[in-house]
Amino acid sequence: MFTGIIATIGKIESVQAKSGDIRLQVATQSLDLSDVKLGDSIANNGVCLTVIAMSQSSLSFDVSRESLDRTSLGTVKAGSEVNLEKALAVGDRLGGHFVSGHVDGLGKVISKQESARSAQFRFEVPLGLERYIAEKGSICIDGTSLTVNKAENNWFEVNIIPHTMQETIMKSYRVGTQVNLEVDLIARYLERLLPKQASGITRETLLHNGFIK
Repeated sequence: MFTGIIATIGKIESVQAKSGDIRLQVATQSLDLSDVKLGDSIANNGVCLTVIAMSQSSLSFDVSRESLDRTSLGTVKAGSEVNLEKALAVGDRLGGHFVSGHVDGLGKVISKQESARSAQFRFEVPLGLERYIAEKGSICIDGTSLTVNKAENNWFEVNIIPHTMQETIMKSYRVGTQVNLEVDLIARYLERLLPKQASGITRETLLHNGFIK
C-alpha cells in the first residue's frame, strides 16, 4: 500500500529482456535505502514492483508480461525517469490517499495550459474507467496522488502546483504522453458491493446498503 506522495525521481539504468518479460535496474537518486530489503515493494510510476536485487544506489525489479501490457512500463528505456515511492509503513503519515500500486488503465495527456503559477492538465481515460472518476475525488497518475478538478465524459482535469511539477516526472509530460491511472479504491469497491440495477444506483440503494444516512 502507498500514499501517492512521490519520494524521488529515479532513472532507468538498464532494461534487460528476460524470456518474454524484462528486468529493470533503477538508479534511486536521493531515495533512502537504509530500510529497504529484498522482497520489499516499491512503486515505479504507480506500479507496485518487488525488489529482487539492490546496491547502495540502485534497485532491480522483474516486470511481468501483464504489467508490461497494462502499464507504461512497457515503453521505458535506459535514461527514462520514473516516480518512486516506498511502501507505506504502519504509523507513517498519510499525506495523499490510499494507493494500491495496481494500475487500472492507461490515460493520455490531451491538453496542457498554464493557470497562474500552476499547470492544468487534461487527461483522456480508457472507456469504462471514467465512471470511477469524480470531481474533487482522488486519482493516482504515475503514482502521484492528485485531486480531480473537473470530470466529463471520457476526460478529467487536474491542477499541478510548482512543487509537484518539480518533484515528479509531470514536468516532462507533453500532449500524447501516456500515464498510469489508478482510481480511488472506494469508488472501485463501492460499485462491486452494490447490487446491479437496471435503473442505476439510487439514493434508496445507498441508504439500504448503509453508505448514507
